[in-house]
Amino acid sequence: MDSIQQIEALARRFFDAIERGDVDEVRSIYAPDAVIWHNTDGIETTPAENVAVLAAFVDRISERRYEARRLQAFPGGFVQQHVLTGVRRDGRRLQLPACLVCSVKDGRITRLDEYFDSAAVAPWREST
Repeated sequence: MDSIQQIEALARRFFDAIERGDVDEVRSIYAPDAVIWHNTDGIETTPAENVAVLAAFVDRISERRYEARRLQAFPGGFVQQHVLTGVRRDGRRLQLPACLVCSVKDGRITRLDEYFDSAAVAPWREST
């Protein structure tokens, strides 16, 4: 069983990798059969699908930061509330309050459920 400290370290490693744009590190944190779900579409995706979306996000958005991180680890997973910030190619600064609930087993994320306002995410998806 993963300790609370190990789960906290895994969560920090995950979010820090996204900030750096290290999609290979993110891929290594997911269990091979992990499920990724977003409240805005209700679709479950695979790690490969999620990493492809993340790679496009990293290409479009610079200065990615998870601000106001509120991490709570517990046996078997963690919850993090945060404000994701970034800058589009056209210089527009963006913010997205969100909450992630993750299940963890054997040092890997096995399920990630992400909650955010679909209207707030629209500017992140606009072409620049």
